[in-house]
Amino acid sequence: MTNTTHAVRSGLFAALALLTVGASAPDRTSAAHSDWLYVSLTRGDARSFDTRGTLLLCDPPQGHGRAAQACAQLRETGGDITRIPHEHAICAQIYAPVRATAQGRWNGRPITYEQTFANGCVMTARTGAVFALSD
Repeated sequence: MTNTTHAVRSGLFAALALLTVGASAPDRTSAAHSDWLYVSLTRGDARSFDTRGTLLLCDPPQGHGRAAQACAQLRETGGDITRIPHEHAICAQIYAPVRATAQGRWNGRPITYEQTFANGCVMTARTGAVFALSD
């Protein structure tokens, strides 16, 4: 396991631990209705270890540079990434696969999403700001 993969997994477990602690706090209502997704990108083929990710929180928006826009897009679709309106984009026909994954909770429902796109431009055109992780 690479250091990056280990760091991503460690960060996810730490974030989930914090959410668990928050859910057991006296004010369970706000913690139970928090909208969050752990979003990650893997560039390259299935054997690639070039994965990075972040925890996108939406109450208030935080997690990456376009968190406010990503949360707004998710609110409009009830947390369904597949319903984000596709942007009109002219993308090069270069095959540079990127796999986008998301797991979390939205409006109290579990969310799981995984899709491989031909390249980052196509991914952004179809998923908006949700996977806009900074380099």
